[in-house]
Amino acid sequence: MDHYTHSLRIDEEKCNGHMKCMRVCPTQAIRVRNGKAIIKEEKCIDCGECITACPTGAIVPLTDPFGELSKFRHTVALSSPALYAQFGREIMPSKILAGLKKLGFDDSFDLAITCGEASLALHTYLEESSGPQPIISNACPTVVRLLQVRYPSLIEHITPLEIPRELAAREIKKKKSKQYGLKEKEIGIFYITPCPAKMIAIKQPAEKSRSYLDGAISISDIYGPLLYAMENVEKDRYHETMEGMCILGISWAVEGGICRSLEMRNSISVSGISETMKVFDDIERGRLQHIDFVEAHSCPHGCVGGSLTVENLYTSYNKILKLIETLEIEQVSVCADYAKVIKRYQENYFFKARKLKPRPIKPFGQDLAVAIRKRKEKDSIYADLPQIDCGACGSPTCLTFAEDVVTGEAKLSDCILKQIPTAGTGKKMKVNEIRKHLHLKKLTAYDHPDMDVTGGYTSDLLSDVIAHSNAGNLWITLQTHQNIIAVAKLKDLAGIIIVNNREPDEETIKKAETEKVMLMGCKERAFQISAKLFNLIDSKD
Repeated sequence: MDHYTHSLRIDEEKCNGHMKCMRVCPTQAIRVRNGKAIIKEEKCIDCGECITACPTGAIVPLTDPFGELSKFRHTVALSSPALYAQFGREIMPSKILAGLKKLGFDDSFDLAITCGEASLALHTYLEESSGPQPIISNACPTVVRLLQVRYPSLIEHITPLEIPRELAAREIKKKKSKQYGLKEKEIGIFYITPCPAKMIAIKQPAEKSRSYLDGAISISDIYGPLLYAMENVEKDRYHETMEGMCILGISWAVEGGICRSLEMRNSISVSGISETMKVFDDIERGRLQHIDFVEAHSCPHGCVGGSLTVENLYTSYNKILKLIETLEIEQVSVCADYAKVIKRYQENYFFKARKLKPRPIKPFGQDLAVAIRKRKEKDSIYADLPQIDCGACGSPTCLTFAEDVVTGEAKLSDCILKQIPTAGTGKKMKVNEIRKHLHLKKLTAYDHPDMDVTGGYTSDLLSDVIAHSNAGNLWITLQTHQNIIAVAKLKDLAGIIIVNNREPDEETIKKAETEKVMLMGCKERAFQISAKLFNLIDSKD
């Protein structure tokens, strides 16, 4: 299997298996095993949805630190147009570019200029293209990887033109090398990125062996230092003017911006992974053959909605629109030289050197006979599962769980609705019997009376437990303070199960032993252990 680099990692110390990341992943690349999230690298498309969803910040984006600049003799900051939306309306791109140089870059470059040139080249390509319709934009690397993994049949629909950041980096290296007499490898070009996916497009490009860019620094990392640097930029170091700003290129920061720059009526734009997948589903079904061009972004509202930005999404989106509107009012000329772009287009300057290849997932290997046998086994297992896609097993759906069982990544007993036989109608189970079945950890040394269990009650609100639990219930909670012992004693509960590997303090344990309350612990979340307990006992509640 090919090895794939990714733009994020999981901090196991912070991860507590919430499963939110697993549920939002569009390619079902995340599993939760032993209470920790893991990523199936061949399925991950680096969309960053898991970063946003994780409530504990356990999924960390990987970008380059400032220290990487010291590896090069000359450094250039290549600014995404989305960076301009992170500051107040009074701060023009020219001041932001000057601030980047103040931070330590030898030079800074406005990517919007190259985006404007790319718009004209793309317009020319669409006018003469005779390939399958519609043509799909390739500006978002997550969208490209999504097509490779989930929609390999649509690869031929992706525009073959090079992306602006690679065009700009290639041109900058060539010019700076000639200007300073340096080798191209001595010139470091760093992209100021709004999302982690751009990092992977640099470290492991989808269609070529290496990128012209040397790294990526997140907007969130650079924002504070850049804000400070701009306060100390002398006014003679930049011009508070709109001249030289590219209307066509700045619009690339937001959804619909590329379509706007193309001035094509027969085009559509879409943002957000789920909405993008709906559009791609329609393309696969042949419903959008009348459309010429589809602009697709994985982040909501385009690059301004990237997970590594700092400004409110709607504020930044509005700032880009207002900036474009102001440029139009001021009648700033279109930045790109049309004649120059056409000449370069005819010389294949804008085209990629290699074709993009699909990256379909083959979970059962390359051997056709083995794959067929395993697929039948998967279908058989799936047919016997509850098919409710609860995710408690640690796989996102019952179908992916069946696949994980076949590949040996999970056991059938991981399904909480199948693993434990019920005790039988009318038969009450004892506390210790349940403790052994559910592998609960005994937290008290006292040998408690083995009470009959009448049912279970799951709640973290003490007043709720007092009002609604019944005698003989096992109480499932994440609370660890002494008051839980008082409530259990008051309601004559059979015991307390503390979830998420949480440890009560010594005072709570001593109180439990004094009051003869069975105190137990488990690694599972409340949802999981509740389901296990429900399937184990005959509940009378």
